[in-house]
Amino acid sequence: MLANQCTKNSINTSQKSTEKIASIVDPSWNGLYKAGGITAILYVILAISIPAVQVWTIQYDFKLGGYALLEFIAANRFWWLILQTGVIGTSFLAIVSFAALYVALIQVNKSLAAIGAIITITCELLFMAYYPVLMGMIYLSDQYIGATADQQLMLATAMESLIAINNAFNPLYESLFGIDILFFSLAMRKGVFHKSIAYIGITTCVAAFVALSLWPLLGVNYFWWWLFFFIWFTAVGWKLYQLGKE
Repeated sequence: MLANQCTKNSINTSQKSTEKIASIVDPSWNGLYKAGGITAILYVILAISIPAVQVWTIQYDFKLGGYALLEFIAANRFWWLILQTGVIGTSFLAIVSFAALYVALIQVNKSLAAIGAIITITCELLFMAYYPVLMGMIYLSDQYIGATADQQLMLATAMESLIAINNAFNPLYESLFGIDILFFSLAMRKGVFHKSIAYIGITTCVAAFVALSLWPLLGVNYFWWWLFFFIWFTAVGWKLYQLGKE
């Protein structure tokens, strides 16, 4: 009986020790925490404002086909270049934020934090690698102006190919994005982050896959799942910023 009591005490002591370690963050990373918090909030602001500008200022139609998109980009070349560069540029912000999140969670669960970080880096590199496709659309639109009817047909066909790549790319990128949020959120169930943030993250992952499964029916409206992500990422950013100030 005494042995059992000693075992229970040992287990309780071990659990308390684990919880204590999980609640500690390395203060030498305070600069990264603060930077991660700022970039996370800035990412959310840009991720909301850029599509708003895209839709409301130029009234961009996401369903444009080859000919129509060539003419649209030709008429709005500078706007397209700046906007798409801004969209791709948000990936750099996300990498900084998720790097800070990884460091904040390694005391809690190294494996989950590492898997989440690896998937995040893969995801964002894939997104940045898509930039040449967007610039290729500008090149095609430049060639379209002044081309003959036969040449325009060839350029419209090439544009349709890039549009197809775009449509095939989104499910891959956003699936990975949802998965990395899941791994980070599972790690957040203990440690310095409030459990509610973890559960919002888990919900976000589920919402991502539900939305992607409805993409054939909803079209661009499947982006509704990003509302969950914005809430989660804002909460993560705010907490990281607070850690950087402590």
